Amino acid sequence: MYAVELYGRVRRACLVEGLSLREAARHFGIDRRTVSKMLEHSVPPGYRRSKPVKRPKLGPFLEIINQILQDDQSLPKKQRHTAKRIFDRLRDEYGYQGGLTVVKDYVRGQRRLCKEMFVPLDHRPGDGQADFGEALAVIGGVRQKAHYFSLALPHSDDMFVAAFPAETTEALCQGHNLAFAHFGGVPPHIVYDNTTLAVAGIGKDGKRSLTKKFDELASHYLFTPGFGRPGKGNDKGKVEGQVGFARRNFMVPIPHFPSFDAFNEWLLEKCRQRRNSRLRGHKETIRERFKRDQAAFLPLPPTPYDAFSELSTSVSSTSLVRFKTNDYSVPVEYGFREVLVKGYVDQVVIVCGHEQIARHRRSYSKHDVVYEPLHYLPLLERKANALDQAAPLAGWELPEEFGRLRRLMERRSGKKGKREYIQVLRLVETFDLSQVAAGVKQALSLGAISYDAVKHLVLCRIERKPPRLDLENYPHLPRARVAVTSAKAYMELLPGGGA
Repeated sequence: MYAVELYGRVRRACLVEGLSLREAARHFGIDRRTVSKMLEHSVPPGYRRSKPVKRPKLGPFLEIINQILQDDQSLPKKQRHTAKRIFDRLRDEYGYQGGLTVVKDYVRGQRRLCKEMFVPLDHRPGDGQADFGEALAVIGGVRQKAHYFSLALPHSDDMFVAAFPAETTEALCQGHNLAFAHFGGVPPHIVYDNTTLAVAGIGKDGKRSLTKKFDELASHYLFTPGFGRPGKGNDKGKVEGQVGFARRNFMVPIPHFPSFDAFNEWLLEKCRQRRNSRLRGHKETIRERFKRDQAAFLPLPPTPYDAFSELSTSVSSTSLVRFKTNDYSVPVEYGFREVLVKGYVDQVVIVCGHEQIARHRRSYSKHDVVYEPLHYLPLLERKANALDQAAPLAGWELPEEFGRLRRLMERRSGKKGKREYIQVLRLVETFDLSQVAAGVKQALSLGAISYDAVKHLVLCRIERKPPRLDLENYPHLPRARVAVTSAKAYMELLPGGGA
């Protein structure tokens, strides 16, 4: 191929200086047909194929290749045929005698024709898109996978991100609560993928049936949910992009926070700061464009949605209920009764009838048991011999004064003293542990080793009255008698003492 510089010299010689084709060909040392071609094109036109490529050896196998490529469209990308694998099959199974290169060229061209094209979209103010992403984080010193909910506003490119320990129904609902509070309104239309948290099933006509909790969420906030085609992330491309943006910009390096609440406060501040950005192709900042989104929002309801998932179950013989593979305790008087378990993002609430009977921190471990020691004290009062082996009390950290009180009570009264010690522990059902601990410490200093004395001293501290531990008011209290030891008493212990 000749250079553009030669094209210019030849064209100038013929068209400006008047040289004929023969003279120009002789002068520049090229063929007359080349001179004629240069006069037709101001720059080298490159190679132009005038006829379709002939593939005499591959031709009989083209239908086989096309069928293989078509079948691959329904398979995972990592299990689709490579051009080399197609060549091997043609050679081994169908007797192909041609080369690999011609197969690779044809497969490349066919795959280019099969690639999907997209129409640029214009997003209305107020519309939203929602999705979950995953990233590693260190929360409370534990390295774990954080599942972060993202709600994007495609018109303004504003975004909201909040992280949760797991991608659950309650996390999806709580993510909406936090996002709508951040935006100050509700997008009237939000697009989702076909997550099972929101979609219970897809009919033959493509109509989605929603899960109960997601249907309640949409009814509470009055937004209209929309869903993309299965496997087509481009139907909600804005939030897909923002999920990646949040991972690259907010999760690198791996974030360290004492709790998910602290992590989410930091993420919320990052979203606020991003509003000052002016993105490529826009003259306005995100904050300025967000005002048009706000104008199209639905108003917030008076209260946020109660974001929990629920389970009806019964209490076991060990006063436990199971929720998402983990067990949580309830007071022993509710044994074998039907209860409703409400699982929130950070806590589990257990209700019997219209009464809330227990509240625990939410555990995301597998096969964990979460006890509240106070739930078992009434039963232990009747079964005092189980005190030392009681699993609910194993991790209960009590001030050292309680251990001293128990030893003195058991030394004085045996099994009855153990039961009386449990009665002292039951004071924590009514009073703060610090108040009971102060009463125990004062009782030990006064030598009044009994449940009634501890209770009296706790009440006096609360009412700010001086204690009155005398036999007139408490005739059943044991007297603490301390005799003065004389030297004569020691002498009587010696051999021949007192002689």
